[in-house]
Amino acid sequence: MPFRRSLEFPTVLHHLGDIGTSDILDFGCGSGVYTRLLARSGARRVVGLDISEGMIDHARRREETEGLGIEYVTGELPERLRGAFDLVLGVYVLPHAPTYDDLVAMCRAVAAALRPGGRFLTLPMHPDLHPDPEHYARYGFRLSLDERHDAAPVDFGFSIGGQSARFTARYWTATTLEKALREAGFAAPEWRAHLVSDSAEPGPSDDFWAPYLACPHAAILDARKG
Repeated sequence: MPFRRSLEFPTVLHHLGDIGTSDILDFGCGSGVYTRLLARSGARRVVGLDISEGMIDHARRREETEGLGIEYVTGELPERLRGAFDLVLGVYVLPHAPTYDDLVAMCRAVAAALRPGGRFLTLPMHPDLHPDPEHYARYGFRLSLDERHDAAPVDFGFSIGGQSARFTARYWTATTLEKALREAGFAAPEWRAHLVSDSAEPGPSDDFWAPYLACPHAAILDARKG
């Protein structure tokens, strides 16, 4: 999606910084979009983890073709990978937690994967996302949230290349997200800002991007393991 190429990917890579000496876990990697991006961006070691066997099968087929040196793992984090990573990236993973206990369990699983002082960069639904379902339509997706309370369902739909899909995400308040991270052993997270690539079309200063930057659908949380 142009939105991801021009805004989301550059934002995530910017906040990750120099990853040349980092061992990184892509937590909830799905089909491996970010896993491959991390490997191509020079990470020392990249592992993708997801509970979906279908997603991991797809990612492994891509790895057989591209040979980026990525390891993909299905299901729970194996013992051999506990405490093995400098950084965990979790893009749109926390919104899959249907309850607060599940949210904390996800954060604890991330903490278990990290070395002491390791970072967790994650993109949950933004607590202040725009209430108008059409606000994000120009970027290729629509969101609908009826009530703003913890675990409230967010109807998410997108279209690309003539194909469309819908799924339900979960909304969490800023207070609850920070509480869950602290309960899992992280220091208070930093809330990071989005940015637009210099090569974005339309240009980075164009009004096309202004509505998103003013009210993004995704937050960016950067937390350190205590």
